[in-house]
Amino acid sequence: MILEQLDFWHWWVLGIVLIILELFAPGAFFLWMGIAAGLVGLILVIAPGMAWQYQLIVFAAVSVVSIVVWRSYLSRHPTQTDRPALNMRGEQYVGRVFTLSEPIVNGSGKIKVDDSMWKIEGEDCNAGAKVKVTRTEGAVLKVEIVDK
Repeated sequence: MILEQLDFWHWWVLGIVLIILELFAPGAFFLWMGIAAGLVGLILVIAPGMAWQYQLIVFAAVSVVSIVVWRSYLSRHPTQTDRPALNMRGEQYVGRVFTLSEPIVNGSGKIKVDDSMWKIEGEDCNAGAKVKVTRTEGAVLKVEIVDK
């Protein structure tokens, strides 16, 4: 059986392949699996007679534990950025003031923002009024009247 012939260098090659794969699918998932494979290879250098079943168990355990620990660390220490709303398009409009081209009727309306139309909710008002975006709820911009 091919698994019985696993050697340290097989694990190192797998580790390198997984780390290269991480370059094409970023998210720090394959990275930790690649490190786990490298660690199994290192263990095999020290203990070359380890059965293949134990090698796979160590690989799986180290992969899962390292991924869980990394995700846990990231949730407690989020990455700081100078553009926190970069991938949250609606959040980028909070605080901006727009002139309505259509009225808000029954608390709902539409507004043209740059090259797209957004659904808005706020107090009823006529076209031409200035509204300020106060927050977002999904794809809906919540607005308040600044100038009628």
